[in-house]
Amino acid sequence: MDRLHFFTPVRISRGQGYPAEEVESVAEAMVFLRKWPIGRRGPVYRCALNCCSAALSGQMSSEEARKAFIGFARITRLLDDEQALPVVPENMLHVYALRR
Repeated sequence: MDRLHFFTPVRISRGQGYPAEEVESVAEAMVFLRKWPIGRRGPVYRCALNCCSAALSGQMSSEEARKAFIGFARITRLLDDEQALPVVPENMLHVYALRR
C-alpha cells in the first residue's frame, strides 16, 4: 500500500440523489479540497488542506491528514452517516453498554 493511501477510505455524501464518494488517499483529498467553493473556505478547510499538503511532503502521516479531512467533512456535513458514528472495538461494546 502506498504511504499516501488511507487505511480506511473517507465516505462523502452530498445528500440524497447523489452517490456517495470514497476518498481513498491524500491526493484524492487534495483534489476534493481544491474544488471546494472559495467562499466556503474557513479555518477547518485550511487545516485539512495544510495537513494534506504536509502529508504529501512527508511531514505528516496519511492517517493524520485523514483525520483532518474527516473533521472537515464532519463540519461541512459531508461525512457519510455511517462514518460519522464513533468506531468502537468489539471487545469494548460491553463497557459502553454499561454506561448508558
